[in-house]
Amino acid sequence: IGLHFFSPANVMRLLEVVRGAKTGKDVLATAMRLAKTIGKVAVVSGVCDGFIGNRMLARYGAAAHDLIMAGALPHQVDAALQEFGMAMGPFRVGDLAGLDIGWALRKRRSAEFPDRDYSTVADDLCEAGRFGQKTSAGWYRYEAGSRHPIPDPKVTAIIEQYRRQKGITPRLLRAEEIVERCIYALINEGARILEDGVAQRSSDIDLVYLSGYGFPAYRGGPMFYADQTGLHDIVRTLRRIAALPGVDTAFWTPAPLLARLAQQGKTFSGFKGSAP
Repeated sequence: IGLHFFSPANVMRLLEVVRGAKTGKDVLATAMRLAKTIGKVAVVSGVCDGFIGNRMLARYGAAAHDLIMAGALPHQVDAALQEFGMAMGPFRVGDLAGLDIGWALRKRRSAEFPDRDYSTVADDLCEAGRFGQKTSAGWYRYEAGSRHPIPDPKVTAIIEQYRRQKGITPRLLRAEEIVERCIYALINEGARILEDGVAQRSSDIDLVYLSGYGFPAYRGGPMFYADQTGLHDIVRTLRRIAALPGVDTAFWTPAPLLARLAQQGKTFSGFKGSAP
């Protein structure tokens, strides 16, 4: 069995209890009791890259990076998502966690899958020695002894150079589009996780995001938010984005479960998958 704590482990309440194919029921029950004893909120996850929370976070981060490529700047993306209710925007989170962590992961994946392009503009920041708060410079710059993010013209210049290299003409993006893309990417991957059986129910996914990722409590979690918004509207928006020129169509195509529930007029809350 795996116990996936969240950083810093003495503060963060979420604990993903990762169940393997041959994990005994008594072992799982013991791990859940342990979580309760040490004051954690435990959610059972199946085995996959990133488990529930970080697997979804990768899609959320990719959507945020796409927005940077399309014409937004880090502080604009963060402001829109913080206005939506997220505790921090994705670029502030990146600076807090350390940009070199993702850089090392992309290097590993590039070596494992040389036919795929894992590069992002964050690689250029890291190559410039900008690893986030620990170097006083990442997506933002930081004054000595302060964690307050300050937009940096040097980052804007790096982004603009990266866009030129990729042949991208930037455009203005509304806050509504920023929120839509990031949150719907999160929801779409949550649907895949449910269909894969990595999470057994949508409320488990919501609990992960409410307890470990700063999703606004008053919105109930990403899957609950999707049900309230209407799965049909989300599917329609995803298909519209998937049809835009230059986007990754496979990334934005609605997950089969999401499309099926929308067509049937059902919700995530009514879906019960197989045990992870």
